[in-house]
Amino acid sequence: MMHRGAQCVGEHDSLRTAAQMMRDLSVGALPICGDDDRLKGIITDRDIVIKCCAEGKDIDQTTASELAHGLVWVEARSSVEEALQKMEQHQIKRLPVIENHRIVGMVSEADLAKELPDNKLAEFVHRVYAPA
Repeated sequence: MMHRGAQCVGEHDSLRTAAQMMRDLSVGALPICGDDDRLKGIITDRDIVIKCCAEGKDIDQTTASELAHGLVWVEARSSVEEALQKMEQHQIKRLPVIENHRIVGMVSEADLAKELPDNKLAEFVHRVYAPA
């Protein structure tokens, strides 16, 4: 159900680089990978706007790792139910997929919309968007 081959933004890359990658890949979130090629977090387009631009920070000087959040992920061999449970529990809309300690893909709302039956999708949306 995931998008295979997720591309990472480097932890030392600027937020401008992250935003350009998002534009070029037509995505709203990117995993952040360290020099060791391991997942360090995830950054969204909203993070860039709210936590950088709106705060008056320099998009060329602020690095992806400074806004990194969420080390929530799922193993590639996990079931769809496990992925949904993690996404619901943490109220997240994108979930990195890890295999052999490396990111191999991402599960997004769009993936779920294509694959889940309507009733299951409605339940997921209700739980993720419900107030914490």
